[in-house]
Formats: sequence, structure tokens, C-alpha cells
Amino acid sequence: MQIQDLPYPDPGVPDARSGSRFLWWLFRNQLGGQLKSLAWGLLHFLSISALPLCVGVAVQAVVDHSGRRLALAGGLLALCCFGSALGDTFLHRTAVTNWITAAARVQQLLARKAANLGSALTRRVAAGEVVAVSTGDVEKIGWFVEAWSRFTAAAVTLVVVCAGLVVYQPALGGLVAVGLPVLALAALPLLPRATRRADFQREKAGRATELASDTVAGLRVLRGIGGEELFLDRYRRASQEVRHAAVRSARMWSLIAAIQVLLPGLLLIAVVWYGIHLARQGRVEIGELVAVYSSVMILTYPLRHFEEIAMAYSFSRPSATRAARVLSLERATSAEGSGGLRGRAGDDLPTGDLYDPATGLLAPAGRLTAVVCGDPDAAGLLAERLGGHPSEKGPSVRLGGVPLDELPLDSARTAVLVQDKDPVLLSGTLRDLLDVPASGDVGAEEALAAAQCADVLAALVQGSLDAGDPMDARITERGRSLSGGQRQRLALARSLFTDPEVLVLDEPTSAVDSHTEARIAQGVRDLRTGRTTVVFTSSPLLLDHADRVVLVHEGEVVAVGVHRELVRKEPRYRAVVTRETDEETASGAVPDQGVDGRDEAGVLHEADVLHEEGVLHKVDVLHELEEIEESA
Repeated sequence: MQIQDLPYPDPGVPDARSGSRFLWWLFRNQLGGQLKSLAWGLLHFLSISALPLCVGVAVQAVVDHSGRRLALAGGLLALCCFGSALGDTFLHRTAVTNWITAAARVQQLLARKAANLGSALTRRVAAGEVVAVSTGDVEKIGWFVEAWSRFTAAAVTLVVVCAGLVVYQPALGGLVAVGLPVLALAALPLLPRATRRADFQREKAGRATELASDTVAGLRVLRGIGGEELFLDRYRRASQEVRHAAVRSARMWSLIAAIQVLLPGLLLIAVVWYGIHLARQGRVEIGELVAVYSSVMILTYPLRHFEEIAMAYSFSRPSATRAARVLSLERATSAEGSGGLRGRAGDDLPTGDLYDPATGLLAPAGRLTAVVCGDPDAAGLLAERLGGHPSEKGPSVRLGGVPLDELPLDSARTAVLVQDKDPVLLSGTLRDLLDVPASGDVGAEEALAAAQCADVLAALVQGSLDAGDPMDARITERGRSLSGGQRQRLALARSLFTDPEVLVLDEPTSAVDSHTEARIAQGVRDLRTGRTTVVFTSSPLLLDHADRVVLVHEGEVVAVGVHRELVRKEPRYRAVVTRETDEETASGAVPDQGVDGRDEAGVLHEADVLHEEGVLHKVDVLHELEEIEESA
């Protein structure tokens, strides 16, 4: 695989059981590139290591006044320099290729996993950790994969040179052959502590990244309540913890680097001292002494790669562990046996009622169903289940009697679309925003109108001076130039434009004013006629437009009806919709009330009527305002 061939047609199925296994899997999948890098590395290192021999031959030729051997030594020097330059050039090229292709493979795997899990990813893994894995961790993983072949070439070179020195000059060569392995392994006892400190540093850095990500995402809210200084202080403290951890880690690595400098110096002194002693005895010629001395000096270069591979592994292993943790996440499937639809993406999509066996929630086909749930987190999890992401042990949601987790992922997402309560708007034009897979039955103008985006379009055009067409107006990253309500409406328009068979909306109007919310409720109802729509909300304005309202309490459906009926009859429903306190709910709850608010004894309870009138009056007034505006 070359850089120009990226991205991979298929990045493969990673071994995500552990960080070490993931690194080994990456290495095996780049075996061809590793062998090329190893070959060029051997040419480079062996050419450099042969230079001392050539110098020794040249010195001895001068001592012996041999012009032929001097010319031979010069030719060998030229050949070694050429081999060193050629090997270094292509070693750098293949090593960088291995680095980039490994990083690209990891990024593709992470992108595929994010697309597979969707909004469930950030429910299982912190957003900051996902950011850290997809940026800095990817680089560190690529570094280790790239450094491995150079380390292998350096290790092979050391073995070859030691064997050659033993043959060339047994006395001095034996000393070098004993000393070099000691140099290579001297820092080994320090590596566990260095690795722990590196892991601690990465952990602190990951937490700081998570904190920064959360702070930036909620900056608008923090400014509104004056809490940005509080979170800024927290980030400062987290940043200082990262700095202290980095300093402690750097101290350990500086100690290892110092050992890598000190011990070769001591070996060099020992070789010179012993070589002079042998030369005085006549057992070593001057050329041989120069060759062995130069070899020890040159071999400090490949020895540095032992330190580098130790650093690369220490920094990449926790990064690989985090990446493996993300890649090991799976789209949960039901415990029931797989049906015949799995893997058949070309089959017709199922249609019919949407049913969740775990809660008893039923959304009839072609109707607008509103779901009221007092716990927002439980509502988000239920919305996730309806999108085909069941819990670990719970049964899968069924569409037309077919479990969603038995459908291919693409088919399941074509059939059911879930809009999260915090949808993301990517930077680009409005046309780019609506460049999504769609049925083609709903136009962009219809979707924008139903989501009440007229003022949003005007704001986008005003902010983009070069955009005559609103569709060409620019949207900043995550829509930061827009208000929360404007972002919500654009996201809703995108979902309506997609026009799936089943659309699940989680609090789609929580940041919209009441008047606009009423219009959106009517627009969604009109546009989604004949399609199944499920809306998680506690807004009376949306609930009043629903064909069917379902109350989910403690993970089970406890009441089904229409909004006005449930407000009168169901205290738990009324408590969620009208924001009653527990005391008010207890005092106002009357069993078996009639439609007019009277109990079995015919007594009218004033508290119930007041709650009912307050909620319904707001709905009726907004309906009247709509009729007045339409007539005007």
C-alpha cells in the first residue's frame, strides 16, 4: 500500500482484545511495507558499519606503504557511502509510508466504528477520549509501527558487526561482542517505570482533553450563567497536572538517554585502553585498532534505535489500548437467534408498526406517536433502542415484526432514523448540510418550511455576504454562529428531508419558543402524514398534535391515550407535562376521574381542573394565534 492509494478499500477487522494485540495486528497487515523498510534499513546500517573497516584498511595501507590496498580502501569507502545514502533515502521513504498508512488504517477503523455506532458511541465513550484517540493516539500508534522495522535493522546490524569483529580481531572483537549487548539491555530495568509514567501522563492528558471538549461544547451555556471562569480554572488545574506528569516522564527518559550516552563512552574507553595494551604487545596492528575503535563509535548510532523503540512502545501501548477499547465496542444484538434477513441489504425494507418488547412501546405505522418520559436519560436510551441499538440483554425493537438487529446496518438505518437531542451540524453550506441520503419525496424547501427555518435562512444569508442563494450560505463549525433553537430547526429540517420510513425525534424543540414550537408541531404532522413518527417530548404543544401519546414510567408503558385525556386522568402524566411537585401530585391525584374532572362521587377537584385548564389554555391560545395570522 502506497500513500497515493489511500484510503484502504477495506481496512480489515482489527484484533481489539488488547493494545498489544492491536499493535501486532497492524504490524501483520503491513508486513510488505515492513520488509521493504527492513531491507533498506539493513543496507543503510551495514554500509555505515562497514566504514570503520574501510578506514582501518586505509590506515594500515598507509602504514605498509601499499598503494593498491589504499586504492581498494578508497573504492570500498565510496561504495559504502553510496549504499548508506541510498539506504537512508529509501529507508526514510518506506518508514514514513508505514507511519502514514498505519495511521490512516486506524483512522478508517475509528471512522467506520463511529458510523456503525452513531450516537451510541458518545454514550459509551467520552467524547474527549474519542478526540484523543483519533488525533494524538493515531500518531503514536503509527510511530511504533514505523520504528519497528528500523529497530529490527539496527538489531541485525549489531549482531552482524559483533560477529564480524570477532572474526576480524578476536581479542578486541570479543570485548565489543560482550559490551554491546550490555549497552543494548542496560536501560531495560528502567522501562517499566518509564512506561508507567508515560501511561499516567497520557491518562491526565486524556482527562484534560475531555474537560476541554466538554467546556467548548457548553461554552454558550457557561457564558449565560457566568460559569466559564469556573471551568477555565478546572482546565488550568488539569493542564498543570498534565505538565507535572510530562516532566516526571521526561526525567525518566532523560535518564535512559544519559545511560545510552554514558555506557558507550565507557565501552569506547575500555576498547582504546585494551587496544593500546595489545598494540604494545604486537598482537594488534594499528589499522585493526582504528577499525575496532571506529566501529564502536559508529555502533552508537544503531544503538539509539533501541531507546527509540522503547519510547515508541511505551507511548503507543496506552494509545493502542484506548483505540482497541473504542474499536471493541459493538452494536448490541438481541439474544434471540438471527433471522434470515441478516446480511441481505438488497431485500425490501420491512414496514409496519414499531414495537419495543422491553418497554411495551408501540408506534402504529403511519401515525404520529408522542412519548413522555420523566427521565431524560431514560428517554435518550429508549430513542437509541428504537434506532436498532438494543441493550446488552434486552430484545431488539421490531419493525413490522422483524427485529432491527437482524437487518444489515445500512438497511436498519434506512428504515429508522433517530435524531439525537443534541444533533451536530458540520461546517459547510446549507446545501452540504442537506446532502444526505433521502427518499426524494420531500423537497428541501418543504423540510425547511415545516421546521420553521425562514429566520434561520435569513440569518445565514446575512452572515454570508457572497451567498445570494440561501442554500449556498455558510454554516460555521457545529453551527456556533446560530442560536440553539436555530441549530435545532436546521437539524430537524435535515431529518425531515431524509424522509425515512420511521423517524424518531428526541426533544426536537427544547430550545424553541412556544409560538414557533406550535408551528413546528403542525408542520411535522402535515409533512409526515402516512409515515411513522415518534417524538420524545414533554411539551403540551407537541403532545396536542400527536395521534397517540404514550407515558413511559420506570422503563414500562403505563398509559396510552391522547394528550387532553391523559392530562385529566393520569396524575403521573400530568406531573411530567405540567412540572408538578410530588406534593402537588399527591394532593391532586384522584382515581377513576371522569372526563369532566369529577370522581365517582361526583366531586369536582379544583386542583385537577386548574392544572388541566392551564395546560390546555396555552395550547388553545396558540391555535387561535395561528388562525389569526393565517387569515391576515
